[in-house]
This record gives sequence, C-alpha cells and structure tokens, in this order.
Amino acid sequence: MSASSLTTNRRTLLARGVATLSSLAIPAPPVTAQPARNASSNGALLAGSLRSSPEARLIEIYRATAAGDKQALSLAAALVRDVPGFQLGQLVYADLLLVRSGAAHRFSNVTDGPPAVREQLQKLRSEAERRLASFKEMPPAGLVPEQVLQLSRNVRHVVVVDASHSRVYVFEHQANGLQLIRSFYASIGQAGFDKRIEGDLRTPLGMYFITSRLDDKQLEELYGIGALPLNYPNEHDRRQGRTGSGIWLHGVPRATYSRSPYATEGCVAFANDDMAYLMEVLQTRRTPVVIADEVNWVRPVDQTAQRRSFETLLNQWKQARARGDSGVLQALQTADYNARDSSPLRRVSTGPESSHSVRDPGLASKWRDVSVFRWKRQSEVAIVNYTADASKPARSTERRQYWVQEQGRWRLFFDGAV
Repeated sequence: MSASSLTTNRRTLLARGVATLSSLAIPAPPVTAQPARNASSNGALLAGSLRSSPEARLIEIYRATAAGDKQALSLAAALVRDVPGFQLGQLVYADLLLVRSGAAHRFSNVTDGPPAVREQLQKLRSEAERRLASFKEMPPAGLVPEQVLQLSRNVRHVVVVDASHSRVYVFEHQANGLQLIRSFYASIGQAGFDKRIEGDLRTPLGMYFITSRLDDKQLEELYGIGALPLNYPNEHDRRQGRTGSGIWLHGVPRATYSRSPYATEGCVAFANDDMAYLMEVLQTRRTPVVIADEVNWVRPVDQTAQRRSFETLLNQWKQARARGDSGVLQALQTADYNARDSSPLRRVSTGPESSHSVRDPGLASKWRDVSVFRWKRQSEVAIVNYTADASKPARSTERRQYWVQEQGRWRLFFDGAV
C-alpha cells in the first residue's frame, strides 16, 4: 500500500472514530468523588482533582466537539502537550486538525485500511467508549459494594474492580462509612475475566487482598512505576481447583499512557499516575480488592440483617472453640476444614480423638479488628479478617477465615494466619 493510500485510510479511520464517539451523550464529570483528605502532601499531589485528570480533559474535548465549540482543538492540543503518551488524546487531536484543515469534509464510515491500523483504531474506540460510559455509570451516592458486610476501623480503603466496564472505584473508610473518592479506567486480561487455569489470560473474579508492594526498581518496564500483588489464588480458588499466580494491580510502560480494555495477561493495569496514587494510599494485607463482572451497589442499612446473622455465627464458633466443643465445631466446619499453622487457634479435632480437643477459655474475648466480606457467584463464600490477641501483644497475629454456604448453612473450611 502506498504512503498516500495509508494516509487516506488513517484519516478516514480517525474521522470515523471521532464521529462515533462525538455522537454519544456526554454528561458532566462527576463531582462526588474527590481525593482523599487524609493523604500526605505527596499523595494529594498525586491524587489531584478528577476534573483535571487526563480522562476528564478528554471527556471535555468530546463534549466541546459535539457542541461545535472551537475551543475543542486548543483543549486537545494542551492534552497532547501535557500527556504525549495518551494515544486516545492523540487520535482526537489528529481528527480535529483534519477537520480544521478541511481534509475531512464529513465523517466517513469506511472500513478499509491495513488490518493493524483497523485493530488499533478499534482498541482506541473501545477504550474511549468505556471511559465515556463510566461517567453515566458512577455508583449512586451513599451506596456501597454488596461484598462489604463489616469493616474494621484499621481498614482504610476498599478497591472495587468492575471488570466488564474497565472501571475501578476506590472507597475510603470514613467516620460516616465508605465514601467513593476516586474512579479510574483500567485494563484487564486479554481473554476477559473469570480466570480458571494458569495461562488462560483471564482476570480472576473474587475477593482478594493486597499482599505486598513492588516499586519500579523491582519490575520490568511492562509494569510501569509499581505493582500491588494480590493473593490469587485464595483459599476459595484453591478449593475450586483454580490455578495460576502473579495477579497484580500494576502500571503501564512509560511510553504509553494507558492500554486497551483487554490487554494484560490477567492483571489489572492502570495509567501510571493512577497507579502512583494507589501505591501511595493502599495498605498491604488489609486492603480488600473486589473483582466482579458486574458490581451490585447496596445501601449499608440493607445489609444489617446479614451482618447481625454472621456476627451471631462467629460468636457461636468462638464460644465452641473456647469450650473445646467438638460437636458444635463439627457442625460448623466442612469435612475438609483446614487450619494453617500451629497457633493457639489450630484445628480442634472432630474425629474419634475429639476427647483430646484443645480448649482455649479466653478465645471468645481475644478477637479484634474484625472485617467480614461476602462473595456470591455460583457458590456463596464469606471471608473474615481478624486479629487474634495472644497473652503477649507481640504474639498477636492477623488471621483470615473462609466460610462457605452448604445446604443452606454456613460452614468454615479454612482458618489461618495472613
């Protein structure tokens, strides 16, 4: 294909992209999500304002274009100057230049051109559509993800990944409950979501926790400025036979601002400035990360009954452990129950040797910092994080339980140190 033909195809393809996107109804940027007030000065600089983020600036360009505002070109030029690696911004700027020059008299619907060009344009269009749609899909004020039943005061944030919409929400745990403070575009696995086996290029669905922190000195350029590994596969995944590892929240190569919606090997990838914010504010081990195909938003008051019911269940289990009551424990634990490590909370036998069960009379009063999460997809699972105090404070441990619904009853299948 000649250079002139390639240029023509590029112009018509770019024009088609802006035509499709400019036809969408573009609402105003949200005002409910603001940077965390408790962030450090560096964190506040990293967080900035949603209204000045590259994504919000892109939305403003689309809005101005749809309204016939001549400032659209200058807005696009400023975005390209400030964020040169933002390919979607470059595409819109190129289209607006073509319109200004008169080279594009109308927006074409042609589909010819080299396959690589068409594929790249389609990825950019998909990215733009996800970004635009997100401004109409923000969770209503006061609603929280259904997966959070109870949150300890020592948990500062909850991260929610809406995998089917390429969107991530960050909630801050404030005195009046969970408050949405940030919203990001993100990329997931090349083959979509619902990971089952190693190498399937899918992002897992479930309740996970950040296990560690990796800075850019520990990473290849592919992962950008940092990474936050997750505990995939968790105990529920293992029980379901799911395999694989190395699922992270991470950045992108510095030469680009973002990746297409389906671009990773299973991780969740963010623009580096968004990743810098996450690296700044999220805790390891305590920060829950919900990855769902569709997020169900609920009012906290609507979960009161479930929260109380599970609190009653946990108290029943703790009291049975304190008494060494193997009969009650057998009814509350699955046949494959497993307690990891040899802490004072190690497994109480429920077999023929149950007369030798370990008793811990002080157990019922030793729990603190309890958080409870639920996950419902095919089967229903509850995850409990808590701190177990020993006789010496230095021996206190952070622990995690996994419960599963079996025949309408909750049963514990794992208890272990985090």
